[in-house]
Amino acid sequence: MKKMSSLDRVLLLITGLLAAYQIVKGVEGAPALSMWAYTIAFGVLLVAGLLLIIMGFGILESPLVVIVSTIIPLSLSLGLVAQYAPQYTTLYGIFVVLGFLAIVYTRLTPSTPKKWAIIVLAVVHGIAGLTIFLLPIILALKGAMPGGFALVGIGGALIGVGGLLLAFLKAGKPILSEKTILTVLPGLLLLMAAAFVAGFAAV
Repeated sequence: MKKMSSLDRVLLLITGLLAAYQIVKGVEGAPALSMWAYTIAFGVLLVAGLLLIIMGFGILESPLVVIVSTIIPLSLSLGLVAQYAPQYTTLYGIFVVLGFLAIVYTRLTPSTPKKWAIIVLAVVHGIAGLTIFLLPIILALKGAMPGGFALVGIGGALIGVGGLLLAFLKAGKPILSEKTILTVLPGLLLLMAAAFVAGFAAV
């Protein structure tokens, strides 16, 4: 396991500060469900960043990492759907609950074949990530939202990449080497948080 450098800790600290700022600031005009979903997502990001700073990359060995990391894209995507495509809130909310429960089950049940655990993870992360990526960009292109809101979509792409890298690493089928993933992870998290904060600020 790669040792965390001082630069890694600085990048993670800035990520945590951005997440905290977004929690305090909130999102302009967001309904209650969206605000709760955004708060949960950035709250988890803040706590995850602080735990990484305190405990180092070794905390990624915990089987709960995949489960916790799934909360961020699921919560953010639910918040976006509830705010900008409210007609699909109930349907998407069902997907979020079932998807999260499926990941919890496949991760905490030792008898689950690794292949199925990976498929469930990829599907849930993929749908949530695409929702965060596409919805803001489509709204910006249509002129329904300011162009800067598309940055939320960029953040969605980054969170999707980060989530899948960690997920496949934990599944024992890493897309890149462990050292490479851990080297880029702090910077990836910072870019993701910055994109979300800048995108929501454009609202």
